[in-house]
Amino acid sequence: MAYKVQKSIQEINERIKSGKVVVVNAEEMIAIVEKDGAEAAARKVDVVTTGTFAPMCSSGVFLNVGHTSPKIKASRAFINGVSAYGGLAAVDLFLGATEPSESDPLNKIHPGQFHYGGGHVIQDLVAGKKVTLQMEGYGTDCYPAKEAEMEIDLKSMPNAILCNPRNVYQNYNCAINLTAKTIYTYMGVLRPKGSNATYCSAGQLSPLFNDPYYLTTGLGTKIFLGGGVGYVTWSGTQHNPYVPRGENGVVKEGAGTLMLTGDLKQMTPRWLVGVSMLGYGCSLSVGVGIPIPIINEGMAEFTAVRDEDLYAQIVDYGYDYPMAVSRSYGEVSYAELKSGSIEVNGKPTPSTPLSSYSRALEIADTLKEWIASGRFTLGEAQMQFPGHELIDE
Repeated sequence: MAYKVQKSIQEINERIKSGKVVVVNAEEMIAIVEKDGAEAAARKVDVVTTGTFAPMCSSGVFLNVGHTSPKIKASRAFINGVSAYGGLAAVDLFLGATEPSESDPLNKIHPGQFHYGGGHVIQDLVAGKKVTLQMEGYGTDCYPAKEAEMEIDLKSMPNAILCNPRNVYQNYNCAINLTAKTIYTYMGVLRPKGSNATYCSAGQLSPLFNDPYYLTTGLGTKIFLGGGVGYVTWSGTQHNPYVPRGENGVVKEGAGTLMLTGDLKQMTPRWLVGVSMLGYGCSLSVGVGIPIPIINEGMAEFTAVRDEDLYAQIVDYGYDYPMAVSRSYGEVSYAELKSGSIEVNGKPTPSTPLSSYSRALEIADTLKEWIASGRFTLGEAQMQFPGHELIDE
C-alpha cells in the first residue's frame, strides 16, 4: 500500500533526541484523527503511547541468587515458602507468578484465598524487602552442600530478570456464568444465571488494539515494563492472530500475545503487584506500555481506534469454557462494558473490569513523558510476528 506519509524509526528517534518529537497517548490520538484526519495526524504526531495494567498469569522471574560457601547445586528451592524451579544450573532459579505457597491449603477449603504466591514474592523483591531462601541439593564434588538457608534481597542478587512468556493479550473474553452456582475463576467471581460479567482489557488504550497487525511491535520493541524499561523478546505463548476481525482490522477475540523481558532491578512495586484470586489462585498484575511509532497514515488510523469499535465475545465460564466448548453468547463493545452494564440473554447485567483503565492511562502518560523528555528512544523491531502478513490480504 502506498502511503503519502512515510517516516522511519530512525527519523523519529532523531526527533526525540532533538526535543522536537510530538507524542500523545492513544486516548488523545482519537480526537486528533477525528478532527484532522489520518494523513494530517500522521504528519503531526510521531509516537502514540499505550498502556495496560491487569493480572497476567504467564509471568515470572529468572533469579541468580549467588553462590553459597560451600557451594550448592539447587535441585529444590523455596522463596518465602514458595517453590522456585531449580532445574537450570547451580543457583539459577525460575519463580512463576502463579506458584502458591507450599503451605497453602489451596482449594481444600473452598473457595481458597491464596494469600501468598509467586506474584507476591516478586512484588516483595521489587519493594526492596528481604526474603527467606531455602535450597536443597543432592551434593556433587563441585557443589558439595546439600542444603542452605539465608535471607536475601533483590539488591544482593547478581542477576534478576523478569521474563513473562505471555502478556498483553490483544483481546479477551467477556466472562459470564450460566450455571446455577457461583464459580471462582481467573476472570473473578461469577455469580449464577448470568448475574454478572467481567472483562480484562484497557480497550482503546491497550497496546495490541493500537497495532492490530503487529506492524511496529515485534522482536526488539522497547517498552515500559513494570516501571522500568523492557523489551518484546518473542511472540507470546498462545499467539494466534488468525481469528475473526472487524472492518477496522481489530480482532474480535483473544489473538496476539507477547513475551516480555526486562531487568527486575529497574522495576517498582506500583507496577508489579501480587494478586490473590479467590477460589482460583495467585497471579501478578503487570504494568506494560508500548510506544507506537506513527510511520504512516495507516498507523495513525489504527491508533485512533475507539472503545465503541472494539468487541469482545461473551463466553460462559460455568460450562463452556472448562469443557472446551467454543461458543459465544454475543459480541459486546468495550464502550458497553465500560458503561457498567451490558445485555446478556435479553437482560441487563452489571459488568466490571479486572484491568485498571486509570492505571493504564498513567502508564501511557508516563511513557509519553519519558519520550518527550528524550529519556526513551524507540527500539526498532528486528522481526515481525505472525499476523503482519494479513494487512496485505
